[in-house]
Amino acid sequence: IEISEHCFDLIFAFDEIVALGYRENVNLAQIRTFTEMDSHEEKVFRAVRETQEREAKAEMRRKAKELQQARRDAERSGKKVPAFGGFGSAGMTSVSSGSIITDTIVEPEKPKITPATVRPSGPSKALKLGAKGKEVDNFVDKLKSEGETIMPTSGKRGSDVSKVLPPPVNVESVHLRVEEKISLTCGRDGGLQNMELLGMITLRVTDDKSGRIRLIINNNDNKGLQLQTHPNVDKKLFTADSVIGLKNPEKSFPLNNDVGVLKWRLQSTDESLIPLTINCWPSESGSGCDVNIEYELQEESLELNDVVISIPVPSGVGAPVIGDLDGEYKHDSRRNILEWCLPVIDANNKTGSLEFSIAGQPNDFFPINVSFVSKRNYCDIQVTKVTHVDGDSSIRFSSETSFVVDKYEIL
Repeated sequence: IEISEHCFDLIFAFDEIVALGYRENVNLAQIRTFTEMDSHEEKVFRAVRETQEREAKAEMRRKAKELQQARRDAERSGKKVPAFGGFGSAGMTSVSSGSIITDTIVEPEKPKITPATVRPSGPSKALKLGAKGKEVDNFVDKLKSEGETIMPTSGKRGSDVSKVLPPPVNVESVHLRVEEKISLTCGRDGGLQNMELLGMITLRVTDDKSGRIRLIINNNDNKGLQLQTHPNVDKKLFTADSVIGLKNPEKSFPLNNDVGVLKWRLQSTDESLIPLTINCWPSESGSGCDVNIEYELQEESLELNDVVISIPVPSGVGAPVIGDLDGEYKHDSRRNILEWCLPVIDANNKTGSLEFSIAGQPNDFFPINVSFVSKRNYCDIQVTKVTHVDGDSSIRFSSETSFVVDKYEIL
């Protein structure tokens, strides 16, 4: 029974031990560390789900108070209890006070919202929170109308998680992915607190005739990367010639599996390495704060797409008054966020600014979060050629490059 309950944990543990048919040089402590790694996307998803559940509960309590007040008013005047609509289109007909209390006060003990128990004392369908159909659809439409971004539970949220690029259309039997993810934290007064960039080249072979191959790497990076090849890759060959091949040239790369053959890591506090700098200048005025935000692309070889700079704003003071603006903006009144949206930032559009005014204090506009995607990697590492082990003849291959954000914030 215990093995069945932990079957996936065992599979993940063995996956850390065996790769390409060979045993990895790892100990028990390293395996435990690898298998217990947290997922940033999962944390974001859970946080968003809990927030929506809390909002649904608050709405339920508010409706309950309205119904109870109406019932008390009706009892005082001797009139019939009025009908009120719930989250859906169905109204509440005359029901007993016990049924009203049951529908509105009972809350689920678990985070997951489940249908409330309804006594068979009337045809009421008003506050069934877990019911599917019109009630849920209308509630979701209400959230959308108030500025909330609602995505299916099986999908990704828009700007709260790392954005990804669509897969390429034409994929050859030898396909390569060059992927980078950045995590960066800056201070509002300048200074890079921490920047970590992780990159990997992943190989996928779908034709057994192309299994015995070598990858020619072009590494023009001068930022001080730490490179590491897969344990089954010939490290001497890579160090001497920047060529990735298996230690045993008679063996083939595994078919129909994504294999990470080379990874790199860059960690620095050097401000000159920040790809996109964000400066925020809030200044107090008689009516609140005048805020000026500007960006600058320091790595001009990059082309950043779908850039969203999210600035927190005070709640309950109305929408900000926008002044000068490069790009577009969106004010999310539910999340109290001003999103500065820029479709592209590149060498031709390397600087821009946003000005707005709103009641508040300078500390109200931090932390600022940034998200973007790019088809160009930050570190200049590319696969330029793929050859057969025998004869060094070239092989057609396809590749895709992505540079995305894990965390990018100005505190």
